[in-house]
Formats: sequence, structure tokens, C-alpha cells
Amino acid sequence: MLILKLLLRNAFRHRLRSGLTILGIAIAILAFGLLRTVITTWYLGVEASSATRLVVRNAVSLIFPLPLAYKDRIRQVEGVTKVSYGNWFGAYYIDKKIFFANFAVEPRTYLDLYPELVMDPGEKNDFLRDRRGCVAGIKLVERFGWKIGSGITLQGTIYPGNWDFVLRGVYRGRDRNVDETQLFFHWDYLNERMKREEPARADQIGFLMVGVKSPDIAPQVAQAIDGQFRNSLAETLTETEKAFTQGFLSMTEAIVVAIRVVSYLVIFIIFAVVANTMAMTTRERIGEYAVLKTLGYGSKALAALIFGESLLVTMLGCIVGIALTFPAASAFGSALAAYFPYFHVETETLFLDAAAALMVGVLSALLPARRAIQIRIADGLRKVG
Repeated sequence: MLILKLLLRNAFRHRLRSGLTILGIAIAILAFGLLRTVITTWYLGVEASSATRLVVRNAVSLIFPLPLAYKDRIRQVEGVTKVSYGNWFGAYYIDKKIFFANFAVEPRTYLDLYPELVMDPGEKNDFLRDRRGCVAGIKLVERFGWKIGSGITLQGTIYPGNWDFVLRGVYRGRDRNVDETQLFFHWDYLNERMKREEPARADQIGFLMVGVKSPDIAPQVAQAIDGQFRNSLAETLTETEKAFTQGFLSMTEAIVVAIRVVSYLVIFIIFAVVANTMAMTTRERIGEYAVLKTLGYGSKALAALIFGESLLVTMLGCIVGIALTFPAASAFGSALAAYFPYFHVETETLFLDAAAALMVGVLSALLPARRAIQIRIADGLRKVG
């Protein structure tokens, strides 16, 4: 009990220094938590991928199209349950700075393949009946204040010109990691215009989504599909949705590595702050530790005081930092909703915060505790007064 009282009094003997140390740790934990959340969000699309969906694209590159006729041949492959198709549209809204993911898809089969996109049945029927209709995620709708029936004009980049749509439906994610910032419209609407304006680009698709009966047969189905089109003018590359998403992320791997390195540097900063504080307090209390030794307190008691003080200050800073992480993450996610559709602090990140603070608290106390334990009583008493 006495050790606990000494621990609490020592931790806040210099209130300004202790307060600044706790504040510094809190800011570092906040930065570490946000950086780890960015990394988690970066890989969210991989986690949301379905094991029963395959993506078929041109083997050369995703920017090269495939003939629409491929869909009928893929439907005949054993193990395939459903085939949909579409194009990355790549248009912007009002201004080039206002961008969100938008796709031209075959709506009926696409929505069947993505049951995680939850829509009102009436809105879904209205969308399917209206060739110029589109569906947008709830976050996108809330961002721009759209309503059912609102006219939306996108400025084409890959497909130049103004493209007018009518909002017929709003989807919500069945799961929390579903992207609710996308817009879909009828592929036929795109194709009909291409037939009039650029016939060479008509009946061309960018990708096919293929549903399979079981995840276990996905590799065999992928090989069978690619085997059908081997040595053709447009060979295919079929991979699982997870592998397809990871392929995209691999292009930004350098950014993710840089974020990881910075997050580790933040931990080093926490260590430096706490280690400096503990070194200062130990130097100031060498005389006190010598007195405690004369009263019969052994090495374990002294180590408990120093480690306890270090851990108390560190964990208090960690708690404050975690508390600040949630509002900061909410503000960050709102500001960058176009790039991070789902920005949420995961439980794993909180455990990493606590583990990092615990590790720093222990390491920062090692040298000060060793010095206090090894100093001789006579040498320590010279520090008194």
C-alpha cells in the first residue's frame, strides 16, 4: 500500500513535467492510431472481397477491353452460376476535384452478384426499368444532398462528354466495410451512345464478374475460363476478387510502407519522451532511493516504484490518446470521404496502441531502474540536500 502511495505521489510530483509528458504521449498515440487506421482502411477492400466471385479482365492490362461476346462463352463453363459485366467509367461531378467511383454495369446480374448492396425493392425496380437511371451509395447521396429523382450530370473522361442520369435508387452496405460512395448505371446506356458516336468502342467491356458455386472450385473455374481464350486476340486473366483487389493495392505498396515506417517512428518518439522523463526523475531521486535502501526496501521495491511510475504516466497518455483518436478519425474520415469511404478505428488498432504504450513504459524504465538498484547507499546519500 505504501509503495502505491509513493508511486502516485512520485508520478505527479512535478505536475507540469508529468502533464507535458502525458500530453506528448497522447499526441503520439493519436498519430500512431490514425496512421494504423489509414493502413487498415487501405486494405478494407481486400477484406470485403467475396470468395465466390471471380474477376475476368484483359490479360495485357485492365485498360484494354474484352469483347461483349465473351460473357456467353463464360456462362457455359462448369461451376459458373452467374456472369455480369461492366466498365470503369471514370467521370467526375461538376469539377475535376470532385471525384468518386462510377461504373457502367449490367444492373440485374450485377446486383444479384453483390447481395451486400442493400436496396429498397421499389427503388431497385425503378432503376432496372429506367435506362438513364443510376444507383448511388448512401454516403454519396448525403454528401451531395441528392434525392430520388434528382438529375445528375457527370463529365466523362474515358468517355468524353456530358452524361445525364436520374437517381432511381440508394444502396446501403449490408456489412460495415462495404463502400457506400459508388455510383452505378446501365451499361446499355453507355453502349448505345458509343454505337452512335464511337462505333469502334461499342460492345466492348472492361471486366466480367463471375459467380462460382463454391470457393473450392474457384481456381479450376479461373483456369477453364482463361483456357477458352488462350491464343485469341484478347486473352483473359481470371483471378479471385481478393487477388484482383490486392493487385490494385500493390501499385501503392510504397505509400503503405512509408506510412508504416512513420508509425514506427512515432513509437520511437514516445520512447524518447518517456525515457528522458524517467532518466530525469531517477537522477533527482537517487538520494531518496538510498534512504529507502537503508530502511530495508530491496531491489524489487525500487524497481516496482520506477517501472510503476513509467507505466502509469505512459498508460495515462495512452488512454488520453485513444480517447482523442475517435473524434479525430471521424473528422479525418469526413474530410477525405472520397478516398476513404469507410474510416473507422478498429479494435486491433486500440490493442496496438496499448501494446505500444506498454512496451515503451517498460523499456523506458529499464536503465533508470538498473541505475537505482546498483547505486551504493553511501553514494546515494551524498545526493541528499
